[in-house]
Amino acid sequence: MAERRRGTPSPTIDQINAQYGKLPPQAVDVEEAVLGALMLERDAIVTIADIIEAKSFYKDEHRKIFEAIQSLSGKEKPVDLLMVTQELKDRNQLDEIGGPGYITQLTRRVASAAHIEFHARIIAQKYIQRELIRVSSEIQGKAYDDTIDVDDLIDFSESALFKVSEGNIKKETVPIKPILNQAVLQIEAARSKPDGLSGVPSGFTAVDRITSGWEPSALIILAARPAMGKTAFVLSMARNMAVDHRQAVAIFSLEMSSLQLVNRLISAETELGGEKIKTGKLEDYEWAQLNQRIKTLDDAPIFIDDTPALSIFEFRAKCRRLKMQYDINIIIVDYLQLMTAGTDTRGSREQEVSMISRSLKAIAKELNVPIIALSQLSRAVESREGKRPQLSDLRESGAIEQDADIVCFIHRPEYFGITEDESGNSLRGIAELIIAKHRNGATADVPLKFQKEMAKFSDLDPQFESGGFNSVQTFGSSMNEDNETYDVGIAGNRGFESGSSTSDVPF
Repeated sequence: MAERRRGTPSPTIDQINAQYGKLPPQAVDVEEAVLGALMLERDAIVTIADIIEAKSFYKDEHRKIFEAIQSLSGKEKPVDLLMVTQELKDRNQLDEIGGPGYITQLTRRVASAAHIEFHARIIAQKYIQRELIRVSSEIQGKAYDDTIDVDDLIDFSESALFKVSEGNIKKETVPIKPILNQAVLQIEAARSKPDGLSGVPSGFTAVDRITSGWEPSALIILAARPAMGKTAFVLSMARNMAVDHRQAVAIFSLEMSSLQLVNRLISAETELGGEKIKTGKLEDYEWAQLNQRIKTLDDAPIFIDDTPALSIFEFRAKCRRLKMQYDINIIIVDYLQLMTAGTDTRGSREQEVSMISRSLKAIAKELNVPIIALSQLSRAVESREGKRPQLSDLRESGAIEQDADIVCFIHRPEYFGITEDESGNSLRGIAELIIAKHRNGATADVPLKFQKEMAKFSDLDPQFESGGFNSVQTFGSSMNEDNETYDVGIAGNRGFESGSSTSDVPF
């Protein structure tokens, strides 16, 4: 190519691409300006530390210079022309980057670090573009390979794209004032509501009184041994939310089919036994009852996905679509241990469950909706006297307890042959929702009515409560060292810590 005459502008990337083929997105001039600015002002590295990394630079020489600058900053040493030159010399990289002359040339590119943040964001954008091209090329190559299962390909694609966005798009620090204004608006909105709830109502009076509804961005773990009624409980809640409160609910069922779930909803709504619904052996009046009551479910905003072995990446993508299309208010996962972390898992099952748990919490925060994830408990419950579950019974991962904002257990004494409490009150048809961890409030034991034939949970009837199931409350928080409880459980079941205040409140 003929030598470019003095004064002729440099060709643009688009012009080079048109003439010689495509070059990766890059901004070498900007990279030089940023590196020069970093060596002019000592604290400039602080401004861009969370915007770019060494891998963000296109030229290998620039990556090595930036790593040297990071190293000096980490050692709290001055970042200037001489110190960077010496650091590269100590690393045996000075000749590789072009010698001291090139370092000197970089410092002449700019007069100050005034625009370094803007320039750093350009470098970050170019890096993201290159990463998207790399990932797209890899996806394209795999798509031509007939030996790769298409579901695995989709899973890989979502995982790879997620890593690009997760690794490069960061939230910025914000001052407290706008957050305070948002908090006050939220408090005012809660005050204007007749029920005073700030989150999504469960439809169970006592539960909502303790939680103020399921808060946005919260991860709620609902755990129990098999046959305790985990699915029945969340379906009862889903019905309450969608029908009574018009809240859009997404249910991801990894264990049961969508038809089985809907049959359960029909049984609970029509108050017809599950066996009758399954066999269709209904009397004429029961058919009339079914046709009349099922209408309440017709337009209920409930969305069901029964994809088996759902990966966390596919789950994230589906939740995003549901949020955009239907503005869902709450997500239910049945159940956590049946999810997979995707194809890129090399650790133990405990590590995989930990990754899934962390991802569920991240998705809840991203979409600003509560996620209720069902979980299994270990067999240790059944060997314990009283059969009451506790936090250590959560299966496969302590991370579940750590990531969750609320951990609840379902306990049905009747299932274990315990038909009376210590005071002689009947426990038949009684289930307890044990709120064992509550990050932003009190713990509690909430008695509920369970109708086994219809797999339905509901509030206790007032006349049933008056037969001896007094609601005793002691205020406290799981955040305190002395972990008191806010107990609305069955009176006489257990003693309370000394010094806690009690009062009878009807539920």
